[in-house]
Amino acid sequence: MSDISYRAAGSDEGARLADLRVRAMQPSLEAAGRFDPDRAHARFLDRFVPAETQVIVRVLPSGSEEILGLFVLRDGTEHLTLESLYLEPHAQGFGIGRAVVSHAKTRASQARTALRVSALRGSPANEFYLSLGFAQIGEEPFDIHYEWGPDQ
Repeated sequence: MSDISYRAAGSDEGARLADLRVRAMQPSLEAAGRFDPDRAHARFLDRFVPAETQVIVRVLPSGSEEILGLFVLRDGTEHLTLESLYLEPHAQGFGIGRAVVSHAKTRASQARTALRVSALRGSPANEFYLSLGFAQIGEEPFDIHYEWGPDQ
C-alpha cells in the first residue's frame, strides 16, 4: 500500500483509536490469556496524547479517509521509543508496519540515537522486529524489549 500517509491524531479520536488497538491486539492478548477489551481500551486512553499519536491513513478515490492504524514515536533523553504500532487486521501484511519502522529508524539515525520497541511475549511482532534488525535487550513477564542502533 504505497498510498498511505501519517497525520496527527485529533483530540476527539481517542475512543476510535483505542478500539483499533483492541482489534489489533486481540489475537496476541487471547493467545497470552490476557484479553480484556475494557482494560486494553482504558490502557490506551490513559496514555493517549493526540500530538504524539500519528494516525496511518489511506485516502480513498472518493476523497474520504480510511484509518489503517496508528503509531506513537516518543523522544527520550537517551533513545527514541516506538511505543505503539497498531494496524487494523485487514491492513496487516502489506508493508505498512515496515514503512512505519523505516520512518522511525530514519528519525533515530538523524538524531544519532537508538530506537527501542517492546512486544507482547508470544506476539508475531517479536519476529517482525527481529527481522528488521532489532536485538533483544531485555524482557519482563509479559513483554520483550528490543533496540536498533543507527550503526546497525
